[in-house]
Amino acid sequence: MASSHDRGVIFRLAGFAVFLLAGLGMISGCARVVESGQAGVQFDFGKISEQPLGVGWHFFFPVFTSIEVWDVKTQQIKESASVPSSEGLISTLDVSVLYNVPVEKVVWVRRTIGPDYMSTVVEPYIREAIRNVASGYEVKALFSDKGRHEIGEKILDFLRNKLNPLGIMVQDVLLRDVQLPAAFAQSISLKLKTEQEALQKEFELQKAKKDAEIEVARAMGVAKSNEIIAGTITENYLRYRWIEGLQHNEMQVVYVPTEANLPIMEAGRWKMAEDSRKPAK
Repeated sequence: MASSHDRGVIFRLAGFAVFLLAGLGMISGCARVVESGQAGVQFDFGKISEQPLGVGWHFFFPVFTSIEVWDVKTQQIKESASVPSSEGLISTLDVSVLYNVPVEKVVWVRRTIGPDYMSTVVEPYIREAIRNVASGYEVKALFSDKGRHEIGEKILDFLRNKLNPLGIMVQDVLLRDVQLPAAFAQSISLKLKTEQEALQKEFELQKAKKDAEIEVARAMGVAKSNEIIAGTITENYLRYRWIEGLQHNEMQVVYVPTEANLPIMEAGRWKMAEDSRKPAK
């Protein structure tokens, strides 16, 4: 059996364990961890401290103090809005806005706007910027890269002028998608098709002109060749070619013109026929 001393040691260890667990429970409820990319806003008796809390562990007494952890990294908010163009046609713009609340502005934003600053000021200003900027452009501007870039830049300038003074830094505005009115989209497709057909016909015309130039050049070459050949064929050259032919082909019968423009053999036959017609003496 355990002695009274041993039982006392066991009770003391059990009590210490209970105290330790209770202390850890109290500490876990009285501490906040601020990680990289975050900042803490501390409240003492309901009053916001002037300086934000940096990265690390921060202990406090829940009865008197509380700590909010804010995200200060770059964030994205997506907004889709149907807006009229300057012609009154309705288009849909999908916009992404990149922004963040810097560490040095966290306390100011918490004090002046509150933790719901996104729904309080960011989203309404984004919708207003899209409507105000896009309504000043024709629908065809939304179709071109240059027009979209210009619209994005103007929305960015509008949001910076509105939100930066409030402690919310707008970094960039991206136009993710633009849905054009159905009638305008069809007219754009028809126009592109017509332009492609015109380009194809222009290509065929240029090809036909080039083919004609090639044929003309070929005909001129043939004519020039014939002219050169005709200029080189003389009577002496033809006589040379005739003699050369006699030397290489013994079976060939050649008629040689005489002064009466009759071949020699034909001239002999004609003389024999004339002699036969004469009466015998």
